[in-house]
Amino acid sequence: MLLAVDIGNTNIKFGIFDGDELKRTLTISCDKNKTADEYAVEIYSLIRVMGIHRTDFDGCIISSVVPVVTARIRVAVADMLGVDSLIVGPGVKTGLNIRIEDPSQLGADLVVACVAANAKYTAPCIVISMGTATVLCVIDKNKAMLGGPIAPGVMVSLNALTGNAALLYSVSLDAPKSVIGNNTDRSIRSGLVWGTVCMIDGMIDKIEQELGEKCTVVATGGMAKTIIKHCAHEITIQDDLIMQGLKLIFDRNQK
Repeated sequence: MLLAVDIGNTNIKFGIFDGDELKRTLTISCDKNKTADEYAVEIYSLIRVMGIHRTDFDGCIISSVVPVVTARIRVAVADMLGVDSLIVGPGVKTGLNIRIEDPSQLGADLVVACVAANAKYTAPCIVISMGTATVLCVIDKNKAMLGGPIAPGVMVSLNALTGNAALLYSVSLDAPKSVIGNNTDRSIRSGLVWGTVCMIDGMIDKIEQELGEKCTVVATGGMAKTIIKHCAHEITIQDDLIMQGLKLIFDRNQK
């Protein structure tokens, strides 16, 4: 069995593969204050719920944008499962042609998502990652990753707005029926939800205009289901895109 781990700024997602089948996923909060032992307990709880013995694992792969947590998860996996972890980064075979100015600056989660998109979808492709940040990764017709815009995530925008404006407060993220909000609650929700929807639709239009061709569009991340259903473009939501990418990269790095 394979344990796949995606460490983000807000959450950590674990996936358990039995062969090529993703059997189960579990998401916990990413806490920089937790020790390796605390993460080990959470990993043990995950496999115990599934009735899996910790010696059943023969590998682990991790993508991360939080280095301090990466080290602790790696130790936790070694202590609990008895396997070393493959960390997505320099020296790891991904098969992805990255054409940004400095490929080392591309987040591991985005690399993994693009690897999965290249394997599953027709290029050119736009991969929308909706987590702490909203990122649109552009893959050209030759399956090369060209770059893409980065914007604040929906929750980051909400927290910044309510944290810096004394008379504004936190709201749910249900889209109001009218874009023209007639009270504070609806106005904030309109700005957040419809504003993000318009940004994504507009960005897709601009990207396709620059490429000179239509793109397949796929979205993943915690906020995808909340936002993407309101977009005008045809966008496929794939919750396990990064998990599938991690499995592909792990397989490519086996001797």
